[in-house]
Amino acid sequence: MAGALAAKVFARGAATPFHVVKSMAIAPPERLRIAPPDIRTADPTVADEIYAGYFSFAGKTLQTYGESPFSLTPPSPAWRRALAGFSWLRHLRAADKTLAQANARALVADFLALKKLVHDDPAMEPAVVARRLLSFFSQSPVLLDGAEAEFYDAFMLSLAQSARLIWRAMATGQAQGADRALCAIALAEFAVCADTGRKIAPQISRMLSTELDRQILSDGGHVSRNPQVAVDLLLDLLPLRQVLAARGLQTPSSMLRAVDRMMPTLRMLQHGDGSLALFNGMGATQLDRVASVLANEDTRGAAPLKAPYVGYQRLEANDAVVLVEAGGPPPFEFSSTAHAGFLSFEFSLGIERVVVNCGAPAPPHEDLRDLARATAAHSTLVLDDCSSARLAKKEAGRWRAGRILDGPSHVGVERHEAPGATTLSLSHDGYARAFGLVHARELILSADGTALAGRDRLLAGEGGAMGPAGVDFAVRFHLHPRVRAAELEEAVEIQLSNGETLIFEAEGVWPQIEESIFFAAPGGARKCAQIVLRAKAAPGVELRWSFQRR
Repeated sequence: MAGALAAKVFARGAATPFHVVKSMAIAPPERLRIAPPDIRTADPTVADEIYAGYFSFAGKTLQTYGESPFSLTPPSPAWRRALAGFSWLRHLRAADKTLAQANARALVADFLALKKLVHDDPAMEPAVVARRLLSFFSQSPVLLDGAEAEFYDAFMLSLAQSARLIWRAMATGQAQGADRALCAIALAEFAVCADTGRKIAPQISRMLSTELDRQILSDGGHVSRNPQVAVDLLLDLLPLRQVLAARGLQTPSSMLRAVDRMMPTLRMLQHGDGSLALFNGMGATQLDRVASVLANEDTRGAAPLKAPYVGYQRLEANDAVVLVEAGGPPPFEFSSTAHAGFLSFEFSLGIERVVVNCGAPAPPHEDLRDLARATAAHSTLVLDDCSSARLAKKEAGRWRAGRILDGPSHVGVERHEAPGATTLSLSHDGYARAFGLVHARELILSADGTALAGRDRLLAGEGGAMGPAGVDFAVRFHLHPRVRAAELEEAVEIQLSNGETLIFEAEGVWPQIEESIFFAAPGGARKCAQIVLRAKAAPGVELRWSFQRR
């Protein structure tokens, strides 16, 4: 593996001069043929904050006191990325004021006037450059209307320079993982919107098709298994599809396939309140963005019940929904946001979310991300307080840090539909190497949605030696912050915010209520509770439990 990776890196390095020369064919446009829409929702009040000198991104706020925000020391790399991506320009455009538009142009002019940025500036990362290019195209009507010739020329030159940088990043491998699809979309918009883009259009079309075919699985899931990546990708693909249609150009079949497959899979991962399940890097759902994406779906119908390639299952009965993590780790390149939450589930009743995973923290709390990715932050079985996957540490280097190094090699899934209930039988061997044990889980949702029952077992793994004797395991059920739980004599009473009550029971073990933390709350991390079942680990041991609506 190491030899193949080294050969790949060498090949990319050797090809760099060729791609540098090739990228020079991307010339500054003389004019733009069309401006793509920005389907992300905008907030005009942000325009007033920016005009007052307050720039709030990634949980950090910087007051400029009349200085250019680009010349100040950023409070965090994430803040710098957001500033340099210029997605915030849509808020100024939404203000629909001459003053806001002049402010937008002045801020872009400040950036264009900067001297050459250093290579390790977050503003020069391929994904940030791609976001900036997309933002400039979508906001070009406001920025260029009545602009002076000097600004116009600098703006057009910036478009070409950004496209060249992205081209080289794609060719040399500097752009990695899901960022490659974003970069390909940005280049495709250049090819469609700029009058000089036709020269690179065929190559860009092939590049985009390659990435979409590689990243969007047959069931519509993104290969990273992160629902947020799919939302972000659709927010950029849909405007590209619109400008292709507006110009009478043929939309690549790979794009049509990708969009058509991704929409139903997103709906499959939705709870009754519209939120997406907290799997593999998903944080607080931005409901307006999900709504903007799904508004473009031609047909709704029932949500799919399974996505076997990306590894998710859905149980549904009346207003009860159970969303299940039924897959293994994503490929190494796409695993930087993946969690060790194998066989975890989320449970909701109507718009009330009951059992959840802790979710991914917002950017201001990046220091908690490793904690959120641990198995213990998910509603599943945890053996000896260890995670079922091993993540590379930050010190592992740029290309390895945070990625999954080792995890389950086999995840079993069987689904059985019967008149009285739907049963999911699952297993994963993430603990086999260290403990010689396999986690098997059975989830049963009654046909009327009044009961969810489960069974968690530990089985002897093939060829694995049993770990140290006396090891404990825990089955955790994290509860949404709106849920209140109280211990009864041998059960737990769960009170939902709408007044509905559930009873949680377990056989042969006393359920305990402990503190937990919900990272994916819109306003930041919040305290919540979790129900925990504990027992000694051994082959054949099992715990049965149930949630029953009163």
